[in-house]
Amino acid sequence: MRSPFVELLGALADVFRQLGAGWYLFGAQAALLHGAARLTADVDVTVDLQDKEPEVLVKALTEAGFQMRVEDIAFTHRTRVLPVLHLATGVAADVVLAGPGLEDLFLQRAQLHDLDGILVPVACAEDVIVMKILAGRPKDIEDVVAIAAARKDLKLDLVRSMLRTLEEALDRNDLQPELSRALARVEDAGESVQRASPSRGGPKNRRRPRRR
Repeated sequence: MRSPFVELLGALADVFRQLGAGWYLFGAQAALLHGAARLTADVDVTVDLQDKEPEVLVKALTEAGFQMRVEDIAFTHRTRVLPVLHLATGVAADVVLAGPGLEDLFLQRAQLHDLDGILVPVACAEDVIVMKILAGRPKDIEDVVAIAAARKDLKLDLVRSMLRTLEEALDRNDLQPELSRALARVEDAGESVQRASPSRGGPKNRRRPRRR
């Protein structure tokens, strides 16, 4: 039996397919798929409507069994976020309307994951880390640490390059240092585990038998 989250994602996938719109999962659920481990009820997706108006998406979602969590469509035009509720499962989601630039790159690099038979494009681990660093909440940084610890194949050069670009665009200088602090926590935790683990030959301070 599929989880409510997968049912929701399947329903969203059908709507986006109907509209011919590209999309990807990000946020806490994406972090879970990349190695983070915490309870969450968040479902965040980004959709590229191209030249379609948000009203077209609202109509399609309503017909597919979704209810809008805000009545004023001006909220979506202003914030680029459409909060919805999937009536069949009772699970809420935030549908973010993609803009040009960074979100285009995230969409291009999204990777398909098979979730109980539902193919879901998920933001790659590197892009999830970038988004989490940018969000900057304590739980986001915890997700960064967990993903970095779980994924030994991370392309850290790509992460640093993206953060450098964001710092220049936003006139900030705190994003790369935040990544460095998170990675240092991963290294420290790894060393602690290594120190606590006995060597293959047994404890190093084991006494050797005396020669007679």
